[in-house]
Amino acid sequence: MTTIFASAGEALEGVLHDGMTIAAGGFGLCGIPERLIDAIVASGVKNLTIASNNAGIDGEGLGKLLRTRQVKKMISSYVGENKEFERQYLAGELEVEFCPQGTLAERMRAGGAGIPGFYTKTGVGTKVAEGKEVKTFDGEEYILERGIIADLSIIKGWKADQMGNLVFRKTARNFNQPAATCGKVCVAEVEEIVAVGSLDPDCIHLPSIYVNRLICGAPYDKKIEFRTVRERESA
Repeated sequence: MTTIFASAGEALEGVLHDGMTIAAGGFGLCGIPERLIDAIVASGVKNLTIASNNAGIDGEGLGKLLRTRQVKKMISSYVGENKEFERQYLAGELEVEFCPQGTLAERMRAGGAGIPGFYTKTGVGTKVAEGKEVKTFDGEEYILERGIIADLSIIKGWKADQMGNLVFRKTARNFNQPAATCGKVCVAEVEEIVAVGSLDPDCIHLPSIYVNRLICGAPYDKKIEFRTVRERESA
């Protein structure tokens, strides 16, 4: 059953502990659980392993947890926009497990579905395959990837009803859906909580069975990583 909390800090009470693994939704700064990230920063928990497509940017998103040195290991796909991530990794201060985007999404989905591992061609013959089992199917090599089971999932949605059924908006759906399913506890933040029956049942992206705790984090300031505009034409 989903329980609604008044704040991110209250929603995470009794869940956080040092050395835990967290699966985080979002892509860049799109669809990230920023209220929950702020609460984790404030909690002071450390030695975290975080599975997320990327680590935000300097001072935003998961970049806040890197700045406060609360992260021991990142399981990520894209890390190019975070200079502090780069600095810590090159200095040997941060352990990094690089994982292709599709593989990372499937590892989360597999963990949530009770699948301990699966074989994929992605990464064969690269550093991604180092130390992993290789098996041949129909004359082609595949590597074994393990499903991810996290102690905690933190995700961001658009709307949820009071039962915890959740809808994502456009690209903010990204990694939030698979991340939600692979956590032993899933805490979600949304922009709006509506009455039961307000959401079209056929349009639910994440059923309430996966959401343990819920908060409304509004209002949000929509952040943009890179703003590309063209110059106005002269009158």
